Amino acid sequence: MILLELVLQNFGPYQGTQVINLSPFSEAETENISRPILLLGGMNGGGKTTLMDAIRLALYGHRAQCSTRGSLSYSDFLTQCVNSHTSPTEKTRIELAFGHIENDKPVVYRIVRTWEKNPKDGKDVLGILNDDEWLNSGLVSIWDEYIENLLPLGISNLFLFDGEQIKELAEQETPPLVVVEAIRGLLGLELSERLAVDLEILVNRKRKEIADAKDVVNLEEIEEKLKVLQDKQNAENLQLISLQDDLTLAEKERQETFNKFLAEGGKIAADRSQLEQQHQTKNATAETARQAMRELASDVLPLALITPLLEQARSQAETEINRARSQVAQDILLERNQRLLTQISNINITAEQLDKIKILLEQDVETFHGTSLQESSWLQSDRETLDYLTNLLNSALPIAKNSAQQQQTILEQQAAEIVDLERQLQTAASPEAYQQLVETLQTAQNRVTDIKANCETAKRRILELETAIAQTKKDLNEYTEQTIDRKNTEHVITSASKVQETLKLFRERLTLRKLNKLEVEVTECFRYLLHKSDLVHRIAIATNTFSLSLYDLQGKPVPKHRLSAGEKQLLAIAFLWGLARVSGRRLPIAIDTPLGRLDSSHRQNLVERYFPSASHQVILLSTDTEIGEKEVHTLRQNEAIAREYLLKYDPTERQTTIEPGYFW
Repeated sequence: MILLELVLQNFGPYQGTQVINLSPFSEAETENISRPILLLGGMNGGGKTTLMDAIRLALYGHRAQCSTRGSLSYSDFLTQCVNSHTSPTEKTRIELAFGHIENDKPVVYRIVRTWEKNPKDGKDVLGILNDDEWLNSGLVSIWDEYIENLLPLGISNLFLFDGEQIKELAEQETPPLVVVEAIRGLLGLELSERLAVDLEILVNRKRKEIADAKDVVNLEEIEEKLKVLQDKQNAENLQLISLQDDLTLAEKERQETFNKFLAEGGKIAADRSQLEQQHQTKNATAETARQAMRELASDVLPLALITPLLEQARSQAETEINRARSQVAQDILLERNQRLLTQISNINITAEQLDKIKILLEQDVETFHGTSLQESSWLQSDRETLDYLTNLLNSALPIAKNSAQQQQTILEQQAAEIVDLERQLQTAASPEAYQQLVETLQTAQNRVTDIKANCETAKRRILELETAIAQTKKDLNEYTEQTIDRKNTEHVITSASKVQETLKLFRERLTLRKLNKLEVEVTECFRYLLHKSDLVHRIAIATNTFSLSLYDLQGKPVPKHRLSAGEKQLLAIAFLWGLARVSGRRLPIAIDTPLGRLDSSHRQNLVERYFPSASHQVILLSTDTEIGEKEVHTLRQNEAIAREYLLKYDPTERQTTIEPGYFW
């Protein structure tokens, strides 16, 4: 089966008529090359899921499992699907053309569904075209049966699925019941079960044919009892399903209540006393730092503000002290020169020589001391003051500044923590609101507990009914063996019983055979997709629940929780891929939001290995962050993309148009 074309007219956000060519064959003039991937890009809310719904709706009509239908009636759902800008007189139409092999010949059908804003009789009008000619009402009247043989509704979710479905399948230890039934249908296991039911109906009919009037009455009583028990069992099963749905909603409500409890400060309110104690401790530490800074400020620390002036004063003091020393030395030198001249004057030398000696001594004094002695001394400090000033600059002030910096750091840190604690205390719920939050959370928890208890009770009742049904069937068989004496009928009943045993054995062996093949395919697919090829050596599948068990090279179990979220998604994809391969059905695959939470390496493996090989036709509905520029370049380079479309959404008009190309 190949999807060839999808036409939307006034459907969802698609106004007017828009056409998507889905054929995986290129339009080259010289050759007809098949490239499996049809890539449709669009942002979230831009209409990707609507395209998937359109395909489902075209194929299955009122039975379609569309994403936005929920509990709506089919009429209301069709009305909801009409484009908001469509006038009441305009029609909404979906056309889906597909091709497949029928009687060894290729045929092309086009499904056309039309309706108005308020559908007549609450349903659409279905038409089927073949070679652009309308077919008679024969195929239209049996369309549900026809499409069931081609693509059964029960298995459609295994070929038309989205990333959330893969995420759900990856997170659950056991596949949900809907998936299990779809798997049974895909593997052909339900045929033998249906045959066993038909044989039981035949045997019951034969019992009534040969029993006398009294026997018939007794036989009918047992059958009536069996029917009542089976009806009760069905009712209990429905009740259990309803309780399980209620449990899911209750658990979701409990989680939402808990989130609200956290968001509205319930947890902070519970820790209020501890937070207030921390607040007091931080305030005390901050006050200690402030007191230490006040003590530093009352000592020498303020002098740090005039450090340059103190440096200048120390320099001036050293200069004046040196000048004073020079003055004393000059006085001593002058006194010595006077004594020397007095002694020389007593020697018999000429006056000219004496004058030369005087001039020489005066020049020596002036050269040695310079003119600095002429400068005035205004500071007049002593050596003790200079030593104190030097100690202040070199030791006391640096120590005080370092201590002040430490206390400032402590104070800033404590202030930031105090602000954070005060913010938390401000967001804490009041005692009254806290009590209400606690009561609401407790109510939600009690509801979950009650529903769980009701589920367990329902399961016990179902088990009791199963035991009673088995005993009634045993009584029915024993009664038949005692009262029915006609050989032909006995032969039929006996043969039917043998056939049922054979069918049971056949089902078991068929299941084992199919599952063995499926295990091989799923293992191969998973190892092919996984970049850590040594993580899993073998995958086993349970015969009843279809749950997966993983084993390493040494045959030891690999717990599923050891897998990352991305690896779990790859395992779910490998499971679906393996099912498609084992089924032998050549069906297209459509994937909405395909890459989910995968990291770059897993994403690259999926792009390079799964998408081009998943089927002969793979429709990918992706955002720009899932199949990005790197991934689309890889697919183009590998010549895997047949066509690309971009869903451009106008948020002001709330409309989407389909254009050729992709984001890049």
